[in-house]
Parts: sequence; C-alpha cells; structure tokens
Amino acid sequence: MNMPLTILHTESSKGWGGQENRTLKEAVGLKKMGARVIIACQPDSKLAKTGAENNIDIRTVKMENSASPFTIYSLLKIIKDENVNLVCTHSGKDSMLGAIAGRLSRIKPVIVRTRHLALPITSRITYSLFPHKVVTVSEYVRKYLVKEKRIPANKVVSIPTGVDLERFAPDTVNAVPREELSIPNDVPVVGTIAIFRRKKGHHTLLDAIPLVLKKIPNARFVFVGDGPQRENIEKKLSELGLAGNVKLLGLRKDIPEILNTIDLFVLPTLQEALGTSFLEAMAMRRPVIGTRVGGVPEVVKDGVSGILVEPEDPVALSDAIMGLLNDKGQMKRMGDAGRRIVEEKYSIDVMVRSLFNFYTSLVSEAGV
Repeated sequence: MNMPLTILHTESSKGWGGQENRTLKEAVGLKKMGARVIIACQPDSKLAKTGAENNIDIRTVKMENSASPFTIYSLLKIIKDENVNLVCTHSGKDSMLGAIAGRLSRIKPVIVRTRHLALPITSRITYSLFPHKVVTVSEYVRKYLVKEKRIPANKVVSIPTGVDLERFAPDTVNAVPREELSIPNDVPVVGTIAIFRRKKGHHTLLDAIPLVLKKIPNARFVFVGDGPQRENIEKKLSELGLAGNVKLLGLRKDIPEILNTIDLFVLPTLQEALGTSFLEAMAMRRPVIGTRVGGVPEVVKDGVSGILVEPEDPVALSDAIMGLLNDKGQMKRMGDAGRRIVEEKYSIDVMVRSLFNFYTSLVSEAGV
C-alpha cells in the first residue's frame, strides 16, 4: 500500500442505535491509528452531528433511495477527490449507493459491507455481488450469512463490537446514589437496559418479577430505556401491582453509573446480533442473565460470567435471578470473569486493531 489508509464510511440511517454507535467508535479508533476517515451520512442524521462533535470528517449526502444518480455522483466525487481506497457500507440504501459508486470509480477502492443486525437480510446482492468482503458483528451473524444465504465463507469475517473500557470502568465510575432512585441501600437491585421493543423481552421479565418477589420481597428492579412498548410496560406494571418494586428510569446517559448501582443485569432478549449491553454490564463486573438466542451465547459464558435461559420462560428466568441474588460469592466470581472476558476479547482497542489490520491487508492485496 503506497498511500495512507483512507476510509469512506457510508450510512443512510438517520437514527441512533448500536449500529451507528459502532460506526462512530470504529471511525474514531481508526483515526487514532493513523487512518484518514470520512463518514458520508444524511444531513439530518444523528451520526452527522455526533461525528462532527468527535472531530470526524463528515460529508452530508442525501440518500433517500438506493439508486439516486445524484447520490452516486456525490459519493464518486468524494472517492476521487480524497483518494479513498476503502469504502465501508452499513445500511441497505447506502450499501447499494456506496458499492455502485465504488465499482464505478476509476480508483477501484475495496468495498466492505458491515452487517450489524440479526434480522433476515432483504437484499442478498449487497452481500454477495457488490462488496469484496463482509464484516459481521458476531459469529452468529457470520454463520447465518454463510449457511442460510450462501454467501461464500471466505468472503465473510466476524469482528465483534467492542466496549470502551475507559468509560465502563468499575473502579473509577461513581454509582448513582440509591436515594436518588428512591431505592433503599440494603436491598438487591436488578437492572435491565434496552430500548422498549418487544424483541428485548421486557414482558418476560415482568412475568418473572412477581415470582422473584414471593421469595425476595425487598428486591427492586430498574428499567432503563424508552420506546414503543412503554405504554404496554406501564400497563402491565399497574396490572401486576409492581409499581413499588419496579422503577422506569427512562433514557439515561449515565449507563456506566447505573450499572455500578445495580447488583445484577438481566435482559431476556428474543433476538440479538451480539449483545453489546451484556458486554457493557460485564465490563462493569456485573453478573448477567441472558437468553440462548443469536449472538448472546458467544459473549455470555453460561455458568462463568452469567446464566443463560431459554427465551420467554419467566419461571426459568425467575429461578436464575433468585439463584444469583442468594449467592453473593457466585455473583462476584461471575462479575470478575465477565470483566476479564471483555478485556481480552471485546474492548474497543481489540475491535479497532482487528479492523485496521483487516482493512490494511485488503487494500494492500488490491494495490489501491
């Protein structure tokens, strides 16, 4: 490779979630390693604002459909003007637009498609035909693309999402005072942090809580997040008479502090590409309880860093919660093991280093 690694990320999503967060983390980390990084995203997207705040070179491009000649021209111009040798695409529309621009460019950059989700894919050609390689956020998603969608195995590599260990640092982060949350200091606290969507399994946890309270009546539960299921969750809390034991904290920016306040993290999710929220809890030395779905078993080692149960099984979930709350020694051992696992395999540094080495080798082999 005769020139610096120059990467153009494309992202047509306007919202903010795990996908956009990973893209930003990747951009910031690769820039620190010496790569030139540009993000082309929608003018009114959260990524445009947050990327600029993190000193990333942002180019705003409208991506209203996946075959816009104007958008393709705009991306072609960026590739040419900036001597881009690697195009990384992320969502459906931009994976068409970015790949077409890359393939049309005389520079012939390497095209990499990242698959962030565990959902079924809608357009196979943006994995099989357009990109040179595909990166997935978990081995589960890699196997899905290879086995179910017949994408060649040598074309797909798994590089898991990493956690910021400087932010999720249990020894330096202050816990949120329990009195601030109207929770007594001497009671066990179970927390869940996720968008309020049905696939996150809040309904299963709500069914499990009364079973836990029969044996551990002073237990408290905190739900962090918001979303389309909020009204249903509030209604169920009222129906079950759980308002005194369950706190809905809404959206919070102090996630590490919240994790340092709770004793146990629980997320009975129904679908997960990897399970970054589990990794964040593990980084804070919290034992975790999850489900045997998607990429969760990759990050949560059953019996080591946490417990795995079957999805939508409130009885098994309540048993797991009570078992850990009644065994403080096991909770500490699992919390310590979880932190070690994240440090070794799932830090941002590990993720960025893997991506940098992977991208550099692709560009070197292509000679661009």
